[in-house]
Amino acid sequence: MSLLELRKLNKHFGGLHVTNAVDLTLEPGEIHCLIGPNGAGKSTLFRLILGEHHPGSGEILFAGENITALKSFARIHRGLSVKFQVPGVFKGLSVRQNLEIALQSRHRGAELEAEIGRLLGFLGLESEQAQTAGNLSHGQKQWLEIGMAISLKPRLLLLDEPTAGMSPEETRMTGEMVQRLNADGMTVLAIEHDMAFVRQVAQRVTVLHLGQVFAQGSIDEIVADERVAAIYLGQAHA
Repeated sequence: MSLLELRKLNKHFGGLHVTNAVDLTLEPGEIHCLIGPNGAGKSTLFRLILGEHHPGSGEILFAGENITALKSFARIHRGLSVKFQVPGVFKGLSVRQNLEIALQSRHRGAELEAEIGRLLGFLGLESEQAQTAGNLSHGQKQWLEIGMAISLKPRLLLLDEPTAGMSPEETRMTGEMVQRLNADGMTVLAIEHDMAFVRQVAQRVTVLHLGQVFAQGSIDEIVADERVAAIYLGQAHA
């Protein structure tokens, strides 16, 4: 059974058809990257999956259950979690306090402390745990928010441009984090513009263009597709 299935998903904003009959399937344990030029409808699709927007038509199935009409909190309760492009950390609190807030609904006492320690180690933020989150580097803020998103131990992690604004080294380290999460069984759907990151992690890639699925395949198949190069990489082809 697929973990996530989108069936003929449609969304209009006024006269703009931003999601146009999108079909997409994610298998359990997959890292799937969603790419496409600006305005392709990638972020809208994420918000449809999360329940922040509701489709005009079509269905969203999660682990075989139709969740199209469910509120966001109900989807999160079933095992969805998201990290948006702009870090949403609590800037006035310490790194440790941010993780404690994210974890406290599931853990207490010694178990909570152990889980905070585990996440700090996973994120490489042990030395920064007492530091105010607002004083972290951009990349560290992104990692902290990834830590908060995975604190719920989701079955599906949605990542919206997780490497935006990162250095090449930070991007590589983020890719390694995603691969470790995946090795532990987490399914990941990521919107990303950085093709080095996509090459590093993606097992399958979907290209969106003008709200529609334009192409799907392995990263090598997508990069070799001249139609994709024309619309996404900005190269001219006859």
